[in-house]
Amino acid sequence: MRAREEEVGLYISQLRASLRRERAHADELSRSYVAAVRALTNAVEARDAYTGRHAERVAAYGLELAQIMDPDMAYDPQIEFGFLLHDVGKVAVPDSILHKPAALTTSEVEVMRRHPVLGCEIVSHIGFLKGSAVDVVLHHHERWDGGGYPNQLAGDAIPWPARVFAVADSFDAITTDRPYRRAASIKDARKEIDRGSGTQFDPTAVAALMELPDKTLERIRDEALLTSIAAP
Repeated sequence: MRAREEEVGLYISQLRASLRRERAHADELSRSYVAAVRALTNAVEARDAYTGRHAERVAAYGLELAQIMDPDMAYDPQIEFGFLLHDVGKVAVPDSILHKPAALTTSEVEVMRRHPVLGCEIVSHIGFLKGSAVDVVLHHHERWDGGGYPNQLAGDAIPWPARVFAVADSFDAITTDRPYRRAASIKDARKEIDRGSGTQFDPTAVAALMELPDKTLERIRDEALLTSIAAP
């Protein structure tokens, strides 16, 4: 009996040691994934210093919205990876188009509108990016009414994370200074996005934005604070 107890005790010790090793390996993999995502994000944003930290702000806004809409899904790291990498396809867009101060020509618009597809091709070849991450990159310019691109999806056919992202992305664009206009207030941004509810945006995602306190939105806008799995 004593020998049996010692055998069981040894087995339990070995099992615990194995679990510790697996946990350490998983943590190391997670850190390497985060580092890779942030490197790609920085490479994209380095091409457009004017919108610096845009990806971090949008990811922070998007995660706040997701926690209101579906708390369980909000903790899926793939969603955040997609938020951060949404514009990765722009690395293939020529600078002459990406930084053009005047209105784009029809052919230039077509080139610009290919960036979600190009981005999808990039992330699809990265083993740990899948599911929601790919969905956001490919579909973040779809519209609720079907008038978006690249696939003209409408309503619930648009992946849920991409619908959340669309509201977060527009909110950041409206509340950030751009070469052609000054940033709008949070109040005015809420009004503008609310006008797009049911046409450009998923009404549920718009409603979630209306629930977020101004204090939360101000914190993210002012600090680009990202308190989540991909935080540095």
